[in-house]
Amino acid sequence: MNEEQFRAAMARLAAGVVLVTAYDPEDGPRGAYVGMTATAFVSVSLDPPLVLLSVRTGSRMEEVLARRELWAANLLAEHQRQVAGRFAMKGRLSDQLLFQELPHERGDVAHAPLVHGALAQLECRTEQRVLAGDHTLLVARVLTAAVRGSGTDGPLTYFQGRYRTLS
Repeated sequence: MNEEQFRAAMARLAAGVVLVTAYDPEDGPRGAYVGMTATAFVSVSLDPPLVLLSVRTGSRMEEVLARRELWAANLLAEHQRQVAGRFAMKGRLSDQLLFQELPHERGDVAHAPLVHGALAQLECRTEQRVLAGDHTLLVARVLTAAVRGSGTDGPLTYFQGRYRTLS
């Protein structure tokens, strides 16, 4: 099996889309927000409440989360396709510019951006890191969880290399 075959097979697995955000206090005099679109994000345990996030090793987000154990996960709604795309783009605008254009509030615990319009927002603290191939797996405790919206919005998903909705 080669990388292309593996990628094609895994593209057949639909995944929810999450905007992972963090506050990096070491970036400039006032610190800065960073963000990353992720599809490798799952619930691990209810007691204690744990989630797992996969982050590319050596990425800007992985570097920030190696220093900063607090971060947020925004579970994106179907109408947030552009948000997901902008934070996934290579060679994109700076994170600071992207957050200036994105309605959000600062979380009380992680101080990371909580995006308006997301289906749910979780503030997390990394408890364990595992190197796995070209990614780092973060097992994190969920410190706060908020469900947003009326419940009529569906989730944004990723399937066969494209963002999709369930409707």
